[in-house]
Amino acid sequence: MSSCCAGSKTLVFACSGGSNVGQLSNEAAKQLDMEGVGSFFCAAGIGGGLAGFITKAREADATIVIDGCDLGCVKAAFEREDVPISKYVVITDLGIEKGHHFNLTDEQVATVCAAAKKSCCCG
Repeated sequence: MSSCCAGSKTLVFACSGGSNVGQLSNEAAKQLDMEGVGSFFCAAGIGGGLAGFITKAREADATIVIDGCDLGCVKAAFEREDVPISKYVVITDLGIEKGHHFNLTDEQVATVCAAAKKSCCCG
C-alpha cells in the first residue's frame, strides 16, 4: 500500500473514454486501486447526477480524477456537482497523444500512475 494515502478514504475516478487515453485512464485507476492508493469509483455516477455517488465522492478524504484529454469530462461533471478534486491528471498533458486505438503499454500506465501519485492528496 502506498504510504501517501494509507488510512485515508481516497477515491479514484477515470474518464474511461473511447480512445487510447480514455482507456489508459481506466487502466491507471485500476492499478492505483490494486496498489492501495485509493478505491476506483464510478465517474459515470457523478456524470449521471446520481445522488448516492455524489454524496460518497463529497464525503471522501480525497479524490483523484484522471481525464484522458483536455476536454475534461470528469472534471466538468465534478464541477457541475460541486464535488472537490484533490488531484487532477490530464493524460495528454503527460505527452501521450490521443488516438482512436487501444494500444496501451505498461510504461504508459506507469507514467499516469506516477503522475497521480505525485503530490498526492495527502502529500
